[in-house]
Amino acid sequence: MSTKFSWELRPTDGGVDFGDELNRQLPLLVRKLLAQRGICGREEAMRFLKPRLSDLGDPFAMREMDAAVERIFRAADNGEHVCIYGDYDVDGVSSVTLLHTMLRAYGIRTDYFIPVRTREGYGLSAEGIARAIERCGEMPGLMITVDCGTSSVEEVAWLQQHGVDVVILDHHEASPYGRPPALAVVNAKLEQDSPLTYLCSAGVVFKLAHGLLKRRRLPQFDLKQYLDVVAVATVADIVPLVQENRLLTRHGLRVMEYGGNIGLQALNRVTNLNRRPNAGHVSFRIGPRLNAAGRMDSPMDALRLLLTRSSADAMELAQRLEMHNRARQQEEEKIRNEALQMLQTNFSPERDHVIVLGSRSWHPGVVGIVASLLMRRYHKPTFVISLDENGVGKGSGRSVPGVSLVQAIHACSDTLISGGGHDMAAGLVIREEMIDAFRARFEDFVRETTTPEQLRPVLEIDAEVSFPELTLEMLDSYELLEPFGNSNPQPIFMARNVMLTDAPRHLQGNHLRLGLRQGTCECDAMFFNGGNVRLPDPPWDIAFTIDRNVWRGRVSLSISIQDIRPACASV
Repeated sequence: MSTKFSWELRPTDGGVDFGDELNRQLPLLVRKLLAQRGICGREEAMRFLKPRLSDLGDPFAMREMDAAVERIFRAADNGEHVCIYGDYDVDGVSSVTLLHTMLRAYGIRTDYFIPVRTREGYGLSAEGIARAIERCGEMPGLMITVDCGTSSVEEVAWLQQHGVDVVILDHHEASPYGRPPALAVVNAKLEQDSPLTYLCSAGVVFKLAHGLLKRRRLPQFDLKQYLDVVAVATVADIVPLVQENRLLTRHGLRVMEYGGNIGLQALNRVTNLNRRPNAGHVSFRIGPRLNAAGRMDSPMDALRLLLTRSSADAMELAQRLEMHNRARQQEEEKIRNEALQMLQTNFSPERDHVIVLGSRSWHPGVVGIVASLLMRRYHKPTFVISLDENGVGKGSGRSVPGVSLVQAIHACSDTLISGGGHDMAAGLVIREEMIDAFRARFEDFVRETTTPEQLRPVLEIDAEVSFPELTLEMLDSYELLEPFGNSNPQPIFMARNVMLTDAPRHLQGNHLRLGLRQGTCECDAMFFNGGNVRLPDPPWDIAFTIDRNVWRGRVSLSISIQDIRPACASV
């Protein structure tokens, strides 16, 4: 087997001296990992390892926060009707949950609306606004959009013309048409040199809630108890886990561990969580199930789950989300297989720089997941498009480092109806007859703006270790580096000259269990989705991650294989 990755061992930047006390407490391996993350000195290390809520910044440092807070209190004092307009993904649903709870705590008459992607489409649309007003039963005095609205210039103007004030709480990129005419737009990406551009929308709503409480206290309302909802949104939206995001997520996961949101507790039980939750659990278990409702049907099941105060209702809704998720998995497998068949006939990994596929038989709620799978498999920027009966396609894109999908969409805008999003994940609307033209333009954009080295898949190894170093004591210190995710990735280790102790065991789901030995030290490892990989003859070099495993009260360190290659002298 020749690995598709080029392995590169990351250097340890800076020193690993954090003062006598921390040097004694932390293994050298953990100190090296801190140094790689640019952590220097004892005080910075302590803020990273043990972040405190008291370190949160002033919410009014965000531009237009004052105007948003003032308008919400005016609604409270005047008895106005407020409509919250959200988005159907985890971030949107979580944002609506926190904001609705916060406004109700101030006695504000509040309704909410989340569009169904197959009916009203994405974001603040004319169709969605009509449905939202219908749900409210009247024209609200104030509409607050969360996780959308930044690019909805015409829609916001229409609302203002009809007497509805608009406050936007968002984190998406600015529109080329400028700032929408809302009363307040709280979005760090519209500010110059803001340090808070990493926030997801639930993080922006949390800052707003913090601002409201600073101006008008609610003695019985504990905002910290809602951090689990913020943490789930932050992890699921794959925003950078740095600074306040890291702080909020760390404390939010702790809230989830000891109780917190009843709906999230029910999802933990449905997914058989048998240890404390971490970011990986949110990414691969909680997030997909909350997203599945909006992908396959209506996001309201996910929202009701997060809003309910009934344990019985929570379990019923969690089971319903589990059914949505199974349907999503079946649809995902169908689309993935059909996409792979298409690629066999018209795609060359050596020649082509991009992947663009579309079909009228594909569910629009699942194309983003398949785009992500294809991007990882081929290491190519990818768009997967679902076409309706009129030949209008809605596509989701996923990218590789060095290729901005936002810039690509702008460069190819004359082939599209619309498009936008983030550098690494974006969406577009396109006519079926323009797909080939878009693919060609997208190919030209990537070819002209990147180098072959940028498009080469690299597996960055954080450190070389030996099996005897992998102890539970080391794991205790290692877990202080969590939560892992965007901008704080889970470290990848390598071990050299590893032998098999027995034949690999194939498990259900195309996984392998491997018994490994390095010198005289033995351990077990899992190679997820490794069942079809042609393994080289031992000895091996292995690249892997580590986690804590708890089974029937027994704690162990687990190894997850990321790549295997024949043993060699250098990285």
